[in-house]
Amino acid sequence: MAFKVTGAEQGEWAVLQVCGELDLMTSPVLRQRVHDVVAEGHHSLVLDLSEVFFCDSSGVGVLIAARRLIRSCQGRLRLILPDRGAEDGSHVNRVLGALGVRRLFDVHPDVTTATADEAGPLSA
Repeated sequence: MAFKVTGAEQGEWAVLQVCGELDLMTSPVLRQRVHDVVAEGHHSLVLDLSEVFFCDSSGVGVLIAARRLIRSCQGRLRLILPDRGAEDGSHVNRVLGALGVRRLFDVHPDVTTATADEAGPLSA
């Protein structure tokens, strides 16, 4: 599967859907897309990582950098990761948990709940 990032808007939220492997070769693409979205004036961003099947430390670095950038704009960043009970689970979810940084992110199961104003994060 080729890596790709597609963008959409849902209400006041910019949504980037990420598909493929988020690694040393592909993470600069996501970093640039996040910067482009913020430069366009969007400070409410959802990163849909439900189709990411591999994430290395450079991918985690991009997620942390995105969080820092959005926070510097007084914005909101939400991640979409499959529920922990899913058959194969989420590789990104496991990596973030193993590194102890999952608690830094506002994680949701799908776009609908992530873009709802009253959305509350999944428990860590």
